Amino acid sequence: AGETVQGGSTLTQQLAKNLFLTSERSFQRKIKEVFLAFLLESRFTKREIMKLYFDRAYMGGGAFGVEAAAQFYFGKSIRDVTLAEAAMLAGLFKAPTKYAPHANLPAARGRANDVLSNMVEAGYMTAGQVQSARLNPATPVETRSANSPDWFLDWAFEEVQRIADGKGYFVLTARTTVDLAIQQQADQVLNSTIRQHGRASNVHAGAIVTMEPEGAVRALTGGLDYGESQFNRATHSKRQPGSSFKLYVYAAALEHGFTPRSVVRDSPVSCGNWSPKNYSGSHGSGGSYALQDAFKQSLNTIAVDLSLYKLGKDSRDKVIEMTQRLGVQGIRKTCSMALGDYGVSPLQHTGAYATFANGGKKATPYAILELYTPKGDLVYSRQRDEPEAAQIIKKRVSEQMNQMLNLVVTDGTAKKAILDFTHSAGKTGTTSSYRDAWFVGFTGALVTGVWLGNDDYKKMSGITGGSLPASTWHSLMSVAHGNMTIPTIPGLGTHPAQVADQARLAELRRNEPAQAAVQAAASQKRNSVMPDHTRDLLKKLSEAMRKAGPQVDAPAGAEPTPSPRPAPASTSPAIQPSPVDRRADAGRLAPVVGARP
Repeated sequence: AGETVQGGSTLTQQLAKNLFLTSERSFQRKIKEVFLAFLLESRFTKREIMKLYFDRAYMGGGAFGVEAAAQFYFGKSIRDVTLAEAAMLAGLFKAPTKYAPHANLPAARGRANDVLSNMVEAGYMTAGQVQSARLNPATPVETRSANSPDWFLDWAFEEVQRIADGKGYFVLTARTTVDLAIQQQADQVLNSTIRQHGRASNVHAGAIVTMEPEGAVRALTGGLDYGESQFNRATHSKRQPGSSFKLYVYAAALEHGFTPRSVVRDSPVSCGNWSPKNYSGSHGSGGSYALQDAFKQSLNTIAVDLSLYKLGKDSRDKVIEMTQRLGVQGIRKTCSMALGDYGVSPLQHTGAYATFANGGKKATPYAILELYTPKGDLVYSRQRDEPEAAQIIKKRVSEQMNQMLNLVVTDGTAKKAILDFTHSAGKTGTTSSYRDAWFVGFTGALVTGVWLGNDDYKKMSGITGGSLPASTWHSLMSVAHGNMTIPTIPGLGTHPAQVADQARLAELRRNEPAQAAVQAAASQKRNSVMPDHTRDLLKKLSEAMRKAGPQVDAPAGAEPTPSPRPAPASTSPAIQPSPVDRRADAGRLAPVVGARP
């Protein structure tokens, strides 16, 4: 036909593609596929090849393989499905996303009818045998946990694959950083925002990332409904950050001699035949501003002038170097670079802000704390195997930047992000034509990035970073902090509410020491990552128990390291990845929350 019309692969070729290749449409891939298919045919019987294919084919809803699909859609083993359910599952192979019953039940039933008709035409069944299945079509059941951190697990699985690459292990159990309470709150806050304002404001997609200042991701929400769309907007969607990109411009300026009180002029500036405008519509008022005031008002002209001319020779190269140092890759040198004209993912963008929240140390977002084999052997420990975070921003620069970010919240474009119990700092971002709106900010304990927009890049109705994103951020951060024990943001003092709380506890300690001790214990950070010394003691205890043999009983509350049973109980979902698919037993990354020691 002179073009791609339909696939021409045998089932063995499809298995070869699923196991070893990508879905790239090229002759090179097809040639590789043929050679691999011959290799599979020489090693396995047709029945074995079919079983391998059935066990690894993607079947929608995040399920890989027929057993996983049967469990996900019908809550039963593939051994127990009815003819109608089997026909619906068979129909998924053609287009699993299009025919997934939880996403489009009429289409799934129509496709199942086609399967039944084909079985009759091929002589495998009679019209009478399939009549009951036609009259009583399959109905999916809701099997997904409402609190399952699916988007976090998808990203965590990618992290496991990266960490375990080349180590030769096929089944691993991971201890992750997710905080299920914060994760649930993030999901609810994002859905509530879209539900209340989506129609009026024409905003139908969003993402949230919450992490600790050193990089441990506590929650990651990649959309509104994982059942409808598994695309992870928090990790894989690159959207223009707008003025929230100015963090990198102003940080580079602070490194090259500017201070928050340096005077800059709001003058017209050009790059070729392009001139930036401020949000007010002017090309520059001609007035003079302190650097911190220009930042809190988010003046575009001054940010562009800094990036083009005010940082010395090759100013834009200095800004790009800053983004790369902070973990944001792929920024291009353009005239409007300072206004965030190139896409970044919410995960990378939030990680960059976290560097300033912790005083200038590199904050690489991570999900995996430890990896264990089925025998309980530790094959990866972040504490043991990763280098100590480097100081990539001078502490003085990070403190000055934090002071400016705090002014954005108290006196600038993000007043809706003010918290009444601790200091907050952050930056708004709004792109031209209102296609993207951001607020990325932090307290001394948590860093959260919020993005709102539309998958098809349609314009929103006047949504700026200081409106819905800032209020969404405020809603989440108001409940994500379980107590008043919040560290101070570098460069800022202690919040008055925290000072008052500390004074109250001091008075209580003097007058009622027993009650004060109870309150102090209760105010410890909820679900924080286990302290290093505690984890070390538990590891030593577990190793001693394992060597002593199964007759040794674990003390109450200890975290066992079973052998040969799976790895220790954890504070977070267990992930059992395979290098060739995304299955964990039945094929899904099902969260298994163990007892917290």
